[in-house]
Amino acid sequence: MKYTIDKQEKYSLIRLHEEKMDSNIAPNLKSEMITLHAEGVRSIILDLTEVKYTDSSGLSALLVGNRILQEDGGIFILAALTDHTLKLIKISQLDSVLNILPTIEEAIDAVFMHEIERDMKDGE
Repeated sequence: MKYTIDKQEKYSLIRLHEEKMDSNIAPNLKSEMITLHAEGVRSIILDLTEVKYTDSSGLSALLVGNRILQEDGGIFILAALTDHTLKLIKISQLDSVLNILPTIEEAIDAVFMHEIERDMKDGE
């Protein structure tokens, strides 16, 4: 799996450098997200700019990432989806479950908003 990770204080940005997010990629993607979470990362942004094709195993990896981060009060955001991936997510009715934003910048903003909201809840 070809990818880069940009680790920031509040989030990690995973840029997938693959055209297909399928059964060849999904296990490695799941492992990487689980590892990041185990290292204490609470928010992950997944940049899917280069992904032209996604199948059910790719969707499964996305759901794993979403679940492990939400269980810990974090946030998992998909950014810059291509039409094919977005259509598949909508057909699967996962657009109501997953956080999807059009740009990386909006995803970063959402991470900071999520942090602020969580801090406010913790302070109550």
